Amino acid sequence: MTDAGAPQPIELARPEIGPREEELVLEVLRSGRLSLGPIGARFERELAAWLGVEDAVAASSGTAALHLGVRQLGWGRGDEVVTSPFSFVASANCLLYEGARPVFCDVDPVTLNLDPEAAAAAVGERTAGVLPVHIFGYPAAMPELERLAGGRGLGILEDACEALGAVDSEGRRVGARGNLATFAFYANKQMTTGEGGMIVPADPDTAARLRSERNQGRAVDMGWLDHDRLGYNYRLSDVAAAVGVAQVEKLDDLLGRRAAVAALYSERLAELEGVELPIAGRGREVRSWFVYVVRLPDEVDRDTTITRLAARGVASKAYLPCIHLFPHLRELGYREGQFPVAEAAAARSLALPFYPSLGEAEVDRVCAELAAAIRSGR
Repeated sequence: MTDAGAPQPIELARPEIGPREEELVLEVLRSGRLSLGPIGARFERELAAWLGVEDAVAASSGTAALHLGVRQLGWGRGDEVVTSPFSFVASANCLLYEGARPVFCDVDPVTLNLDPEAAAAAVGERTAGVLPVHIFGYPAAMPELERLAGGRGLGILEDACEALGAVDSEGRRVGARGNLATFAFYANKQMTTGEGGMIVPADPDTAARLRSERNQGRAVDMGWLDHDRLGYNYRLSDVAAAVGVAQVEKLDDLLGRRAAVAALYSERLAELEGVELPIAGRGREVRSWFVYVVRLPDEVDRDTTITRLAARGVASKAYLPCIHLFPHLRELGYREGQFPVAEAAAARSLALPFYPSLGEAEVDRVCAELAAAIRSGR
């Protein structure tokens, strides 16, 4: 309880930082190498090994990684890329950076990922690629989307920024199929570097270009002020990389504990009438639990529910809005009603407190308060 006698607040997300992160960060600070030092390459190697891929290239954010991926695929002005309207806005913005047009299509009503049939229907003469988003850590239908792309000669860039550790329908870890794939390490993700991202390259030549473009267009063997292509300051600092190394060391534990918290929620909320819960998996598919998002009954006002939960010390959030309805994307001609499945999910979705250290008593309290808020709203 707080000093005022109110319940102790339960926050929406919390990173798990411990002595190992402090130890490695202190080593970097004492080394004097805060950028372009050895810890960055170590982070890349260790995450690549965990994923089971040959290489991984660190970047300053998941958005930066997506932008680099768009550039590697050559998507630009006049090109269209099929993607999801139910996503964080970076998956569309990274296309706009290069002048490409995001072409949205509707999502699967269960997984909330890109619907392969809708994606096929959205392909046109100007389509250059497909950008599937593994939303909320659930693996997209990659075999079906790869068949679509392969048959039309389209590039693929996977936005796996919410899906580190997910397993797809063929039993492969997301990001390990040979496509360009990106991850993000913001503070609420499965693992964190504070800010940071990673992109899995398709081959060594692509990896070299990625490392050059994230460092202002400087090749690995070039001098400090020599540059041979357009590039960006998308480097990840060594302090952030040190946190990343420590997080990879305990990544399996973090993922397991997140799954355990999700299982508690699913058990406690199973009998709550009208509330749609996220699935943990289907067949060989396995969700990597990034957030725990429920869909409220149609007759329950979400904003009122959020306000009632906040009054009881429980954080929650509308998660996610449909990005095609943002002002800068409406300018491309998008409007309400075009993607009914995505828009219905966006109108009803509610993120509950979720992080590895969330205790059973806290989950029980969140579920009880949610049930009470819904009863009051009916």
